[in-house]
Amino acid sequence: MISKLTGEAALIAAWLVALAATMAVLFIGEVLGQMPCLLCWYQRAFMFPLAIVLGLGLWWQDGRVGRYGVVLSLGGGAVALWHMGLYLGIIPEPVRPCTATGPSCTDDNQLILGIPIPLLSLLAFTLTACLSALSLKEPRA
Repeated sequence: MISKLTGEAALIAAWLVALAATMAVLFIGEVLGQMPCLLCWYQRAFMFPLAIVLGLGLWWQDGRVGRYGVVLSLGGGAVALWHMGLYLGIIPEPVRPCTATGPSCTDDNQLILGIPIPLLSLLAFTLTACLSALSLKEPRA
């Protein structure tokens, strides 16, 4: 089904995922009062502009904006993958960047509805990367 999406529909879907992820982290931080860890801040640095860039690309009908979506998604996805490795204990204790100051990258405050926030972030970046790439597959006139 995903392979049958048009370029514009894929771009709209990527933007909706990025927008939903942006609104979700703002809700978690501002409404629920949960302070983000250092790696969450880095992921936000990729997700927030992703929602804006994809939205502007749709507004301006720029069919090639998916390139920027792929790049931002891969950057944020790399940080989210690193965060997930820390959360699961795959990355050793001395490499944890969040232990010096601020909230921990790996404790129970990293769960929303029983799902790790780094996993949700990784899924959002994976979806936006795939959908952004798919939006570029449509032949150009």
